[in-house]
Amino acid sequence: MSRKFKWRNLQKYCTDLFQKAGLSENDAHIVAESLVLANLRGVDSHGVVRADIYLRRLEAGMIDIHSEMEVSNEGPITLLDGNNQIGAIVGTKALEIAIEKTKNYGTSIVGVKESNHFGTCAYYLNKAIQNDIIMIIMSNASQTMPPIGGVRPFIGTNPFSIGVPAGKHFPFILDMATSVVARGKIIHAAEKGEEIPDTWAIDKYGNPTTNADEALEGSVMPMGGPKGYALSMFIDILSGVLTGAGFGKYVHNMYENWEEPQNVGHFFIGIDIKRFMPIDTFKKRIDQYFDEIKAEPKAPGVKEIFIPGEIESRNVMDRMKNGIELPHSIEEELKKWGKRYHLNIDEYDLKLKETSK
Repeated sequence: MSRKFKWRNLQKYCTDLFQKAGLSENDAHIVAESLVLANLRGVDSHGVVRADIYLRRLEAGMIDIHSEMEVSNEGPITLLDGNNQIGAIVGTKALEIAIEKTKNYGTSIVGVKESNHFGTCAYYLNKAIQNDIIMIIMSNASQTMPPIGGVRPFIGTNPFSIGVPAGKHFPFILDMATSVVARGKIIHAAEKGEEIPDTWAIDKYGNPTTNADEALEGSVMPMGGPKGYALSMFIDILSGVLTGAGFGKYVHNMYENWEEPQNVGHFFIGIDIKRFMPIDTFKKRIDQYFDEIKAEPKAPGVKEIFIPGEIESRNVMDRMKNGIELPHSIEEELKKWGKRYHLNIDEYDLKLKETSK
């Protein structure tokens, strides 16, 4: 059984959970908003399913929500030390700096160290797009992928993302892991007891597997073989080596390491469109580009050609109207935390309808 939830009430409930865990009301709202947006976009592996691990790490003192983030440099290149704050707050601070610097200088680079898992890059891209800025965001992650030719995990499924505003169309939003799939999707499959394609991962002995639990004990595979491996390394170099954050095995796993901070690194690059042409001119040109791509001849069986991020943007509209469907296990996790913090999930009028899967 699964159940649908009204997105605003689900977000409010999660906000209250994080506030009870010690975050300020504003910070709790940001974390909850970032998780619920992932669900709205259809990226459920990065949605409220992550609330449990965030709250467990908060209670264990593995994240310092009272630390002050430190900013170095006043020019277009900035280094932000997150000082082990919760990831979505560090990411939001980095984004604010990137937007301000981009508007001032025409471009900006913000490197981040000492952060934690910060959710989906799309959460930050959406906010940059609203400011008519092209934004590129990367982040490293804990070890889940082997180098090509290797067996055991060495690098993360380090995400690479780009956001571009448009006019009449949905914006261009590329937010992808450098693995065949994000590890969160395998975690999600394991929780639901579902098999995975044998191209997603290898077991701990290096053999392809359809068993999600075996995959979690092994390694996720890079997308495109050597290409995904090289891209993941490049992201680790910028986000980790260059910023002073962890890299490779020094980015600690939030599920397994309960002794050390994660020390995740991020990398933000902003581009001010207005430095090239008026924003209205750009939006007309990008709309023309999208129109012409979507008008291309379609392969047999294809009804529509999509722009990157378009399906997710449509999901947002649909789920805002019809609700977010959560597996029973995730609902029970949220209820468990509600009982711990004396919050009653039913009082939020979350339920829309029950569905059978």
